Amino acid sequence: MMTDGRLGKLGPNDSRDPENGAQTSSWAAVPEAFRTGGDPLPPPWEELFGPLRRGLVDELIVVGQCGQSIDARIATPSGHSHYINGEAGLAHLHRLRALVDAVVVGVGTAIKDDPLLTVRRVEGPSPVRVILDPNGRLPPTARVLAADGVRRLIITAQGAPGSGPGGAERIPIDLQDGQLAPASIIAALATRGLRRILVEGGADTLSRFVAAGCLDRLHVMVAPIILGAGRSSLTLPPIERVDEAVQAPMRVHVLGGDVLLDCDLSAQRIPVGRAKMST
Repeated sequence: MMTDGRLGKLGPNDSRDPENGAQTSSWAAVPEAFRTGGDPLPPPWEELFGPLRRGLVDELIVVGQCGQSIDARIATPSGHSHYINGEAGLAHLHRLRALVDAVVVGVGTAIKDDPLLTVRRVEGPSPVRVILDPNGRLPPTARVLAADGVRRLIITAQGAPGSGPGGAERIPIDLQDGQLAPASIIAALATRGLRRILVEGGADTLSRFVAAGCLDRLHVMVAPIILGAGRSSLTLPPIERVDEAVQAPMRVHVLGGDVLLDCDLSAQRIPVGRAKMST
């Protein structure tokens, strides 16, 4: 099913949609209501984030996010990517961070982009930061390791050299086919009480989660630009026939100049396990 929700150019805590004048509620109270309340979130937030409150397969919910051009590029051939999406698209990413328990990135993204992975553009708590680093490559100067009071986890391979740099917790897991398996990553986070997980990048990490059937939803933020060449947002194993494609029913939302495709992947999601009740 495809729906069209025009939310306009919502700022971090706007109470009105300036594109069509529709009333919206303030964002400020949403993160707490999202976690603690049973009632639907006030408009327009229920339509955007209500599906992330609970999973359909197990007690966990895993959402992937990527920002791309119309032609599904996340960077130019030189690697430049800041910023493909506009202010509304970036605010949406920070809202996602404010609602989840943990945000996950691969070590390549952590080194290349040196992200903070905090909530800065909207109100809300910053999530636990999780870096997938099978071979111990993450430098201790990486900004994701900043000692700012937020929990930091490094998931690495069993027997990998080094320890948790910068006071981060180190979580060794077994490799499968030479990689950290998405299901094992989710299970390791669940045992530590992290129930809502955002997989933010990079493209290889996100692609592995899609291919492994480990996402409940995928948020694709499409910017009104065409790059023509460069890195693709997803690279999956090839298929022979169109009817073998992953089915992903969508909801469509206009956020400022960007378009959000909220893709439901729950039909492909494999069960992983139960989360502890607290972190």
